[in-house]
Amino acid sequence: MQLETITPATSVWQSQALCAQTGADFFFPEPGSSVREAKRICGMCEMRTACLEYALTHDERFGVWGGLSEKERLQLRRTSH
Repeated sequence: MQLETITPATSVWQSQALCAQTGADFFFPEPGSSVREAKRICGMCEMRTACLEYALTHDERFGVWGGLSEKERLQLRRTSH
């Protein structure tokens, strides 16, 4: 019996994203902390669009994804509906 490992397509962009090389502390800061550095890193990342699409599709509620904070993603969801 042969078992195949299925790798989700999302892992491709995740492994190439700058955040994968930086560390989660910037992208999941303590409440009230600045997300400026995370947004700066996202702004340079070629995977930003895929990251944001993933966060919106999977309803990520915490952290900076695709250069947007939780509040910004919530506002984007509200205005797009």
